[in-house]
Amino acid sequence: MLNRKKITLLSSLMVLSLSTSVRAEDVVLRALMEDVPETQIIEKMLPDFEKQYHIKVQFEKIGYGDMHDKLVSQLIQSQSYYNLLEVDFLWAGEFSKAGWLTDLTPEVKKSGFDMSAFIPATVSLINVTADKTTLIPMYNYSMGLIYRTDVLQDEKLKSAYQTEFKKPLAQPKTLEEYVALAKFIKKNGNMSGAAMQGQRGDPNSMEFSNYLFAVGGDYVDAQGKSALNSPAGHKAMSLYADAIKNAAQTGALSATLDDTVRLMCSGKAFSMLTYWWMLPQLDNATACPAVAGKLALTTVPGGHGESGGWGWGIPKNVSDKEKQAAWTFIQWVQSKDVATARALQGHAPVRADVYDNADVLKKYPYYKDALNIVASGKSFPVFSYSAQYEDVLGTQLSLLASGENSVDKSLKNASEQLDKLLVK
Repeated sequence: MLNRKKITLLSSLMVLSLSTSVRAEDVVLRALMEDVPETQIIEKMLPDFEKQYHIKVQFEKIGYGDMHDKLVSQLIQSQSYYNLLEVDFLWAGEFSKAGWLTDLTPEVKKSGFDMSAFIPATVSLINVTADKTTLIPMYNYSMGLIYRTDVLQDEKLKSAYQTEFKKPLAQPKTLEEYVALAKFIKKNGNMSGAAMQGQRGDPNSMEFSNYLFAVGGDYVDAQGKSALNSPAGHKAMSLYADAIKNAAQTGALSATLDDTVRLMCSGKAFSMLTYWWMLPQLDNATACPAVAGKLALTTVPGGHGESGGWGWGIPKNVSDKEKQAAWTFIQWVQSKDVATARALQGHAPVRADVYDNADVLKKYPYYKDALNIVASGKSFPVFSYSAQYEDVLGTQLSLLASGENSVDKSLKNASEQLDKLLVK
């Protein structure tokens, strides 16, 4: 592990060389942060930043569902209480179009901040205009498949699978193979085949996106119109409905990410399509003794999963002094040394060089696989009404999963409503 004093010194020198440091004892940076492990990792490092730059940082941690409205209520005021922003990619289009974000392009150029260090997909995900930087990548939540390696080695299951499918039990290569395997394990393995987050809205929309991308589907075509109502979309929805009805845990229709993590941690599920950085949380002998040492990570069968991420931004409606302090913090927290230190605590990096770091790979060998997941991920449509479309799609998926809608009806409704929002 990197020496903490060395990290602080190196990151301090880097920021000082890029931009004039702010010694502003009267500036307090206030950020509304999602209450997740990533926030907690950074929070533990704040004393290092505060000591070096004499800028106090306060994190207000709340659940994701309450963040958007609370931020918007400040961004529309003459003066925002929050002067450092954590912005989900789903809000990037809305915030940019509304003019709530400071254009960081001049600061990036003036300071020489190295944007090329970031994985390109993490930059384009949160910046809606190619030649304008309004958000700096913070961390990603690309999705992959976490599964139990020991289950695939179970002799009774191997024999039963060979008998039923006339082929050896193995890691699935396609989405169809994955759904068939998950159903088989639920039927024969005394556990759920898939821990699924079927709650309407963000949970099921993000989960379904993996199904869509894995079979080669897309939400929007090159002309900016809905591409969902297609053979690939139909296949994805059919497989999704089959999985949640026949492979998932009881109560999956109301389950959130937290529910699926608890289920996987307990050893009562074979797999989950989830954010890849959940692996360090699950592969923990103290927290999850039932599965620690028995888990592996790979891309979603089919080759592409849902890619999401957060970015740091600075609101327009704060003082220049606050903006300068916020920019100093962003440079520090996304520097190579600090990002590496965060990765050693389970951070999901957005810098390519962190995934190649020897110390990181020694502690987390699967970060090499994670880089492929991030680089190959595809995004939920980012536009002014992304968050609203999550609810629209989530409703149609819930109706489908509960048996109230057919695949054709849910697909048609979800596609038509996407077209309406795209031109709104």
